Amino acid sequence: MGRIRRTLTEKDAGPVLVLVGGAAGAGKSRLLRRLAELPEATGAVTSWRCGDGDRPPDVDAGRPALVLVDDVHQEADGDALTWVRNLLRHPWPRLAAVVTYRPEELTSPGLPFGTPPLRYGDDLVVLRHRVRPWDAGQVEEAAREVLGEGCTPQAVARLHERSGGVAQVVTDLLAVLRDSAGRRCTPADVDAAGVPVRLAELMSDRAHALPGPARRVVWAAAVLGEPVSAEDLLEVAGAGGAGAYAGTGTATGIGTSTGAGTGTGTGIGTGAGTGIGTGTGAGTGIGTGTGTGYGPGTGTGNGPGTVPGTGNGPSPGFGNGPGPGFGNGPGTGTGNGPGTVPGTGNGPSPGFGNGPGPGTGNGPGTGTPTPPDAHALDRTPLLAALDRAALVEDTEHRYALPVPLAAAAVLETVPGPVRQELHGRAADVLQRRQPVPWAELARHRRAGGRVRAWLRAVEEAARQAAAAGRHQEAITLLEGTLASPLVPRHARARLAPVLAGSAVVGLRSDQTVEVLTQIVQDEELPTAVRGEMRLDLGLLLCNQVGMSTRGWAELERSAGELREERPELAARAMSALAMPYWPGNSLEVHLAWMRDAEAASADSGDEVVETAVAANRAGLALSYGNPEGWELLRALPFDSPDPRCRRHVARGLCNAADSAVWLGFYDRARALLADGLELSARSGAPYTERTALGTRLLLEWATGRWEGLVERCEEFVRETDDMPVISADARTVLGLLHLARGGWGPAASWLSGKDAPLAEHAAAPLGATLAGALIRLSLARQDVAGAAAQARTAWGNVLAKGVFVWAAELAPWAVEALARDGDTAAARRVVDAFAEGLNGLRSPTADASLVWTRAALAESTGDLERAVALYQEARAAFAALPRPYAQALAAEGAGRCGLEPTAAEDAHHDTHHDAPHDTHHDAAGDARRDRALTELAFAAQQFSDLGAAWDAARVRALSRAHQPEKDRRRPGRPSYRDQLSPREREVAELAGNGLTNREIATTLHLSPRTVEQHVARAMRKLGTATRQELGIADAEESSPGSGDTRS
Repeated sequence: MGRIRRTLTEKDAGPVLVLVGGAAGAGKSRLLRRLAELPEATGAVTSWRCGDGDRPPDVDAGRPALVLVDDVHQEADGDALTWVRNLLRHPWPRLAAVVTYRPEELTSPGLPFGTPPLRYGDDLVVLRHRVRPWDAGQVEEAAREVLGEGCTPQAVARLHERSGGVAQVVTDLLAVLRDSAGRRCTPADVDAAGVPVRLAELMSDRAHALPGPARRVVWAAAVLGEPVSAEDLLEVAGAGGAGAYAGTGTATGIGTSTGAGTGTGTGIGTGAGTGIGTGTGAGTGIGTGTGTGYGPGTGTGNGPGTVPGTGNGPSPGFGNGPGPGFGNGPGTGTGNGPGTVPGTGNGPSPGFGNGPGPGTGNGPGTGTPTPPDAHALDRTPLLAALDRAALVEDTEHRYALPVPLAAAAVLETVPGPVRQELHGRAADVLQRRQPVPWAELARHRRAGGRVRAWLRAVEEAARQAAAAGRHQEAITLLEGTLASPLVPRHARARLAPVLAGSAVVGLRSDQTVEVLTQIVQDEELPTAVRGEMRLDLGLLLCNQVGMSTRGWAELERSAGELREERPELAARAMSALAMPYWPGNSLEVHLAWMRDAEAASADSGDEVVETAVAANRAGLALSYGNPEGWELLRALPFDSPDPRCRRHVARGLCNAADSAVWLGFYDRARALLADGLELSARSGAPYTERTALGTRLLLEWATGRWEGLVERCEEFVRETDDMPVISADARTVLGLLHLARGGWGPAASWLSGKDAPLAEHAAAPLGATLAGALIRLSLARQDVAGAAAQARTAWGNVLAKGVFVWAAELAPWAVEALARDGDTAAARRVVDAFAEGLNGLRSPTADASLVWTRAALAESTGDLERAVALYQEARAAFAALPRPYAQALAAEGAGRCGLEPTAAEDAHHDTHHDAPHDTHHDAAGDARRDRALTELAFAAQQFSDLGAAWDAARVRALSRAHQPEKDRRRPGRPSYRDQLSPREREVAELAGNGLTNREIATTLHLSPRTVEQHVARAMRKLGTATRQELGIADAEESSPGSGDTRS
């Protein structure tokens, strides 16, 4: 564009021509529109689209001009090009011409303006520009613009792959996805979008314009679906140098067949040679006739004698040539008898008959189809397809359709029998490759109608993918296979365990659940087979799908089915039942299952099962704070050469990291996450990897790494939206963050509303944390009775489960709710049960929380001095972890309790002003107040640093209400002019987060009327129209560089 700008603006600039070439849909017209919008082109643009039938426009010679000519390839005759040619023969200064064309559609290749070649003006600078397909980054930018952040990286990659980066195809697909995809666009949505109409019609037109042999080459490219060599492409198309190619080889038959034989019949062959084969015997025809083939070859005759055939060139085909056809007489042919018969090939080969003798059977075969002589291949059809741009050549000299997505449109036009034949030949080509691409081979075998060969290829592909850790690939392949009614029962029983084995370490798939459910209901399958499938179904339901109740039942039943015949698998089921995370069973039940699992594992002698059980034993111990778990974890076989063992070790590490977060061992949690994520990725365990990523979000919440945490959690929820168990961590953190910031509406949604984890999806520690946050939210809204009811239910769940280290996020708020509701006895029972439940266990977080809980009880019973000391002890304990948010809450409690005696004393002096003045008492009160205000100042700063706006505002308001007279602001309002005052900023931030005026008033100890006035002034100063915009506008005003330095 720089050269065009200079040509239009510089006084002495010479004329320039830019030839813009690009395939259909590449974005040439879009480029012209951008040029027409250049500021330098204002008043100088002349546009003309060739082929529209309009007369060429007039251009004022001698003045600066930007002439834009689109699709010059559509003007095939000389008259229509005269205007453009004359313009470029005699250009004038400051003329910029841009001409677009499709190189593949030029009448004379390489000559955009036809023949004879144009003689450009002497002063004309001629430049060439090629419009290339979009790269992945450009596709992502376009997708984000249309679909927003809901378009996953995987969907963008799929969009780029399927479209080939062709701009128009990308645009058309995005138009479909905008209406069809949900809030989260996935690769499956891209596949479901289909083929855009423009692309389908373009390919249909180009393929239809080709002669028959060239069209078959295009069909072959669509069947193959990937760039291939000329030899492979022509072989699949059946384009031979002297005839159609079928292959040579031998196959062994089984049994004996008798019947009518054939005469000397030929069909698909090479040269003037034979195709389907030669039979012996007196052939008797059905009728007479003469046919037309692709060459002077031989074919199926329809008479009792020899009938001459006619052809169209030097290659034989399906015709009526010399020799009787399929007759009825004794001879050799296709049968089920013992013996070996050469396969169909190039040249004379045995034919198909129904007489006694050897034949092609269903037994083990020998031989592989051999490719034709590369020099004998007729490349004429390929050249024709390239000339019409129905195919393109890549940099490796391979050939394919111009857009990968076009294959689906082309295949719709291929007759079924021909398509099946093409797939069969494609399978023959792929089977010769080393290594064999089993998944693609399976696709072609299935489409070619070879069921048994298809299932063999599927099994080999799935096992190889699973062994390499590509479990999603194995799952996708096996799901599609087992859903077919063509798969017999014995094949389903063989393939289902491969699917199940990948499913339990892969990501969610409801189709796998459906397949496994059908299999375990098949009573004709052996009990042990059903039990193995039920084990994996139970694991899948509990983990990936989040149906823990149903999953638990399947695991229990599986343990019973496997106990006698497959004790090693029974041990695996028992160890899964030993994990305590799901609601409904006590810790004692889980410990009992673990004892059974260890006994069964020891009897099995299976290293993989022993590793699985050992990983779960360590996980169980750590989950409830048993220090023995760390030794059990260290004993796992980290260096096992078996990838299955390594996957269980990775799972053990990631589960241990999750426990370390809940227990409060944050440095250990980071190290375990690093090791677990690395081993999960290396051993191919995507589900385990995702659970670790969720744990990392919890760790960032606990340790105060809140910068950008909302965005990270929201992205994680989008990526794991269909896996509710994994996304529950991020959903919980989002609720906690919004609560701390004062976004009570979003907090309620993430904690208990439409965005919250369901009880069945949230592991027990998450459930307790969610309950604690909801109790706190109810208390903030002055719904004390509701908070107390929630506390009783949540604490009942803790007692039923018996894992008290998970109550750290619940107990303090439960005690406060019960005490404020007047049930001090229940609050005391919570404290006592919490303390007893932690005996002999090790959890720094729970220990600190127990101190906090005791402080809350002391505060609620009026023992304020004890409360201050306990809050300060809790503050120090949380600081040592570190856990900055809980540390600030404890400091706030210490400050709040420290102020209450001072406030009471001040009130006493105010009402008894004639009493003797106690100077010593006043000094002590002042010192206590100073300490309390120091605690509050620390808490306010800590909350502000974290971004906890609601907490910070609440603490500052409490601090202001108890400031000594000498430290208070003097009468008279300072002038902030058009900037927000500190109080207005607090109110604006809380209002922008969604709090009502009454909720803000409660938080800041103001009247609702005062809050209303602050909101009105803040909206006026910030220029916002709604309360929701206040938070955003305030953040922008107070950001670095805004000039506002007030605090």
